[in-house]
Amino acid sequence: MLAAIGLDERQEAAYRALVAVGAAELPDLARRLALPEGETERALRGLEQQGLVAQSSARAGRWVAAPPGVALGALLTQQRHELEQAELASALLAEEYRAESAEPAVHDLVEVVTGASAVSHRFHQLQLGATTEVCALVTGKPIAVSGMENESEERAAMRGVSYRVVVERDVLALPSGIIELSAALGRHEQCRVVDRVPTKLVVADGTLAMVPLTSRAAEPAALVVHASGLLESLTGLFEAVWREAMPLRLGAGGVQEESGPGPDATDLEILSLLLAGLTDASAAKQLDLGLRTVQRRVKGLMELTGVSTRLQLGWHAYERGWVARAPR
Repeated sequence: MLAAIGLDERQEAAYRALVAVGAAELPDLARRLALPEGETERALRGLEQQGLVAQSSARAGRWVAAPPGVALGALLTQQRHELEQAELASALLAEEYRAESAEPAVHDLVEVVTGASAVSHRFHQLQLGATTEVCALVTGKPIAVSGMENESEERAAMRGVSYRVVVERDVLALPSGIIELSAALGRHEQCRVVDRVPTKLVVADGTLAMVPLTSRAAEPAALVVHASGLLESLTGLFEAVWREAMPLRLGAGGVQEESGPGPDATDLEILSLLLAGLTDASAAKQLDLGLRTVQRRVKGLMELTGVSTRLQLGWHAYERGWVARAPR
């Protein structure tokens, strides 16, 4: 827990042990820590440099812990000051970068990132750096980064970043596809589905995009595209796919029982998956329902709307607002 202020594991253990007893001689402390005396002394010397311990003036060889409220408070204050200085330096560098890149050279508009680790790192960095919106096209066949990795999304969403995501229908058939999409919808992300997306794509704030640049046999690689005509084209591609995609409606709390004369949450989940192109059997499997239950519910919706075909049911679902494709 104290690594944030520069203590390693042995130093933290030594300080905690010394705080517990107040003061101790080196051999006693080494036994308490189950460490050789040499390593224990090195840990104490490091703590001494940071003002956390001191050698007793009344008894040679005895070490005394400094009061945590005072000693740790001083280190925390210093750490905050250093972070403020780093933040200031970051802002100055960003301003300098903007000034230098007001008229960027053509070769600076596109970065080539090579290697699975580098691609994954840049992917998460792009999302964590977003401030307003992230748009993504997701395939069911990841190359270096899983299409539905949630850690970066969760952290960005906590900062108020909105998400619009279009997934391929194959994603719905993945073992964790429905679970992860339900979690995304639970974070108030907007998710839609199409039969196929033209490419995997992430666009952050409309100012930075990432697209794969890989053949099947090659090492994973990606293009990071900065503000340019190419970025505008990629953004336009996303918007075109988004307009044609089918909205998804999945319950965050799982399957619910029927209630009232209208469709319940489970009915709407089934309808959403069927309109996304899943078969009755696939929808039943994804929602952990029986096939006959799905078919019975679909029949009930058809009776409710007074239609005789599923095509008519889909039309009535839009008319009644059960599913929507609102333009954005």
